[in-house]
Amino acid sequence: MRYKIQIDKKNLSGKIDLPASKSISNRVMIINALNFSLYRAGNLSDCDDTRVMEQVLDSNSSQFDIGHAGTAMRFLTAFLSKIAGQWILTGSARMKQRPIGILVDALRKLGAKIEYLEKEGFPPLRIWGTHLKGGRLEIDGSVSSQYITALLLIAPTLEHGLTLKLLNPILSESYIRLTLGLMSRFGITWHWAGNTIRVPEQDYLVQPFTIESDWSAASYWYEAVALAEKAELELLHLELPSLQGDSIISHWFEDFGIKTREDTNGLRIIKQSNQCPAEVKINFSGNPDMTQTMAVLCMAKKIPFHFTGLETLKIKETDRILALKKELAKFGAFLTEPKNGELAWNGQIQNSQAQKNPVIATYNDHRMALAFAPLALAGVTLQIENPMVVTKSYPHYWADLQKTGFLISEV
Repeated sequence: MRYKIQIDKKNLSGKIDLPASKSISNRVMIINALNFSLYRAGNLSDCDDTRVMEQVLDSNSSQFDIGHAGTAMRFLTAFLSKIAGQWILTGSARMKQRPIGILVDALRKLGAKIEYLEKEGFPPLRIWGTHLKGGRLEIDGSVSSQYITALLLIAPTLEHGLTLKLLNPILSESYIRLTLGLMSRFGITWHWAGNTIRVPEQDYLVQPFTIESDWSAASYWYEAVALAEKAELELLHLELPSLQGDSIISHWFEDFGIKTREDTNGLRIIKQSNQCPAEVKINFSGNPDMTQTMAVLCMAKKIPFHFTGLETLKIKETDRILALKKELAKFGAFLTEPKNGELAWNGQIQNSQAQKNPVIATYNDHRMALAFAPLALAGVTLQIENPMVVTKSYPHYWADLQKTGFLISEV
């Protein structure tokens, strides 16, 4: 199935009820499971990743297929390692290509009993839940913050707690701080000095908790406002300040003439001018999920860019570096990789190579569909393959686009 995306006007207005943050939702569900809480988090995300996590945590089964949900794979590997029983954890074909060896090695050092059922270092896993003892671990901080988060979430429940020494440059630090910030809200004390995080043994508080809206989802509306001629949108239940590192986009988009202000039920974003930066240089090490949003926007605005801190993008739902290069080439924009973890473009469109009605492949990656759809505001008629991939994080995205004037039809 494909969706054709068009728009007959370039002015945007209205209220958008964003999905709840799946990053917060998934962390809070693990915390609640660890402290045997009877509370269900308020405003829990209604996306595939969160539903998968909830199904596993509420299941009486011992075998779990989490599909494409990478967060669930990492968090549940650590969680199930300390829950008595024998568990099988598997996923999609792509999930079986996403490495998990660093996390498994770390858990084994704590006493976990885990074996690989197919390829060494990759899912599926057989896990024998057992008593884990904490202590001191060293882990590579340059690969995936989800490994670190998975360990931090169980850290207070370990005998003697856990001290993590992070080796190499730390990528996605904002997600680690999100994890620690949430743990604080559930009564956990921790200490982060230099490259070492120490979490003493202690109990999580049992308490109700309401999830805030998702800043990653908000980024596609900031992109749309930047591409519109005039725009004013109310983004419901979005918060500033926020625990979510992606809230930094409220500052990034000031360079595109967009003002963010607090409103009664969330935030209001307003296009105040058509200004654009001459060039965009961003280190995405703390915000890798924003890469596709900014790359697509810069292409539409013909703004040269040089992005760094992208080392984790090749092990996401797809190789996002390769996916961006392939799909933006359909518009005549040919990206380069100056170094590993970098992506650059000179701002030049090769019109002879541009497709008239491009069809965007999504590679089972929700962020490809989410980031490319707003291009209709740039005067492009495009099609999105496998459009329902957005259910991974933003199930009602297409309906929200239609509410603001986008014309979406099945092809």
